[in-house]
Amino acid sequence: MANDADRRTLGAQRHADGKRRCAWCPADPLYVAYHDDEWGIAVHSDRHLFEMLCLEGAQAGLSWLTILRKREGYRAAFDRFDAEKMARYGDAKRKRLLLDPGIVRNRLKVDAFIGNARAYLKIRERPGGFDQYIWQFTDGKVVRRRPLHLGNIAPSTAQSDAMSKDLKQQGFRFVGTTICYAFMQAVGIVDEHQRYCWVANRARA
Repeated sequence: MANDADRRTLGAQRHADGKRRCAWCPADPLYVAYHDDEWGIAVHSDRHLFEMLCLEGAQAGLSWLTILRKREGYRAAFDRFDAEKMARYGDAKRKRLLLDPGIVRNRLKVDAFIGNARAYLKIRERPGGFDQYIWQFTDGKVVRRRPLHLGNIAPSTAQSDAMSKDLKQQGFRFVGTTICYAFMQAVGIVDEHQRYCWVANRARA
């Protein structure tokens, strides 16, 4: 991401392949693939929504690139985000997770993943499952914005405030409003590619 002094003016940036991408996207191939093929694309799979909510929480205090590089490690460590298995993790599994170099070894975040799995399973039992629950905060619709500059992208919105408040009431942790907004962008509830980003133009075609 750009530093704070640049945030007001940076628009979509041209990469070596000739494509313009959102200014927050570095040239790292892993990040480029994430930006081009995942970020801002609507997701309706319960398990994938759960995975992304957990990973966004894992990012707290870190860079998203750190989490991207460890994503396969997280999938291996947490049984590919099978919430039924995660909800049964006990002390022995917790200890193994805290020794696993494939994830961020933070006790609070590991415990949050396990607690979140239990909360997720309760919501998944409702009509429409976790998908309908998560998308209710925008009435099931994609919120599409095309900011010109990075400074036009807010860290949170009224919808992410509402999502954060409700998730906490359901027993989720590491779901502050900024994390929730990043999650909404990641799973396409919000599509906020910058105006001249090639992905924005692809979506419009």
